[in-house]
Amino acid sequence: MTEEAQELLFDVTNGVATITINRPEKRNSFHDDMVRQWVAWLEECRHRDDVKVIVFTGTENSFSSGGDTTRFKDKSEQSPLQAKAGMTANTQSLARKVAEIDKPVIAAINGMAVGGGLDLALMCDVRLMSSGARVAETYAKMGLIPGVGGAWFLPRIIGEAAALDMFWTCRWVDATEALSLGLVNRVFPEDTFRDDARAYAEQIAAAAPLSVRFIKRMVLKARETDLLSHLDTLSSHIALVRTSNDHKEAVAALKEKRAPNFTGT
Repeated sequence: MTEEAQELLFDVTNGVATITINRPEKRNSFHDDMVRQWVAWLEECRHRDDVKVIVFTGTENSFSSGGDTTRFKDKSEQSPLQAKAGMTANTQSLARKVAEIDKPVIAAINGMAVGGGLDLALMCDVRLMSSGARVAETYAKMGLIPGVGGAWFLPRIIGEAAALDMFWTCRWVDATEALSLGLVNRVFPEDTFRDDARAYAEQIAAAAPLSVRFIKRMVLKARETDLLSHLDTLSSHIALVRTSNDHKEAVAALKEKRAPNFTGT
């Protein structure tokens, strides 16, 4: 097993693929080699029929502290052109890959999420948070700016003024405030967080896969289209799901008063 594979764990169980940052001694920071492995696993998840939901999380008490600061010195000596090319090819490739996937991507924020670590969570569709976790955007303290899409995601999630407040003050936001801001969708108790997050992901994985994926497509595309275009696309998708085996199975299960067995077809 390669070093980056050991630093990044991958597991598929009950329809849920979990990608776990495994560098607790480095507060689960990440580097370019890990990102390349991450992107490769996401591409695998994209095509695997047994993967219905994807979860990002971290080991022990950290979700992620962002980019590995021990490697910042080497990057600070790059030319602007080298820095741009490196960011585009490596770290930003993760945000692009997540955007390409129409399966649900969930961030299970088990502990501290800072800077690029928080941005990893922001690029996900849904964010779950441990009651004991805290998050912060600390770029201004480091003389940096959000490079993984944080300045695009955060204002869309909590609003521009609230996002600027977090970016400019670099302050910590606890789980209670994160929930009130709409930064996270659910907060679960710290001592049961992993089980609760797993149950949440498995609940979605048990739903009709085509419906889940088409719903994600329609929701994300809605912000880019007008209502009439949205409705036109929606009618095409409905024509597909109404003739799917999953819809037929759902109707049959309802009549027979049993749980449906979806196949994603």
